[in-house]
Amino acid sequence: MRADFQGVTALPHPALPSYHPAPFGASLVVTLRGARTVSVVTAVLGFAMAGCATNPFKKQASVAPLSLEPPPGVAAPAHTLPVASSSSLPPSYADLDGRQLESALVRSRQESQVMQEEISALRDQLASTSSQLAEVRSARMPAGRDVPPRASGDGGVAATPVVMHSAMTQMKLPDLQPRFDGAVVRIDIPADRLFDHGTANLLPEGTAILTQVSSELERVYPGHFVGIEGHTDTEPLQNASWTSPHQLTAARSAAVFDFMTTRTSLHEKQLFLVAHGANHPLVSNATAAGRSRNRRVELVIYPDRASADVAAK
Repeated sequence: MRADFQGVTALPHPALPSYHPAPFGASLVVTLRGARTVSVVTAVLGFAMAGCATNPFKKQASVAPLSLEPPPGVAAPAHTLPVASSSSLPPSYADLDGRQLESALVRSRQESQVMQEEISALRDQLASTSSQLAEVRSARMPAGRDVPPRASGDGGVAATPVVMHSAMTQMKLPDLQPRFDGAVVRIDIPADRLFDHGTANLLPEGTAILTQVSSELERVYPGHFVGIEGHTDTEPLQNASWTSPHQLTAARSAAVFDFMTTRTSLHEKQLFLVAHGANHPLVSNATAAGRSRNRRVELVIYPDRASADVAAK
């Protein structure tokens, strides 16, 4: 039904803009008028947003990132491994100049000297601890009782550490200091007091020292085995008679052996010789005082005794 209004001037209705859906490429033009405009626009927009693959308002589906991690048990390709930085590598001596190498050498020598001194201090501490332990054991022993001696292979007897240490405290050697080392007693005699420098010739002072020591050995440790051990430092030999430090220390040990067996009451069956060369220093050879201390003859008193005829000499 159409109603005509007489006398009323009809106002022109403003034209709505035309809609051109770009995704379809069509030239559809819709002129919307009146109340049906809203429904038509809603339908067209809904269709465009729901079905258009190139719609900018449509949310794109998320895509899982591609992983380059190899599966378990499979090694990664070499070109994917991290490259170590050159700054993390240890320094090479090839990169140092002469002055730096000399400085490193001096520092290494100083560290070696400190280590040698620490080793010497630990040895002295160990000897002192052993001596204190032996004194404690000796003090705890009941009066008039002693530990039963054990037989040696040659028919003699061997003294216990307690007896060895107790006897050491009875030795009268004003210029020397015996030390307890495990189960043996060591008497260090400086080689500079026994021999001419670089030779195996006994000095008058050396013969007097050996006479005094031999008398104390016979009094305190009768019949015990005694090792005569020669030591020297690392300095080059000055005497052409010796081609190695072992030859020098062997000759000096032999000179002490000959003097003790011919000029004292000690028996040759209870003495033996050892030549250590420069293999067993007491302290570092880096200083003159250390080298002087390492040049020595050690008389090592063992707990084992020689046969009965030696003790009865």
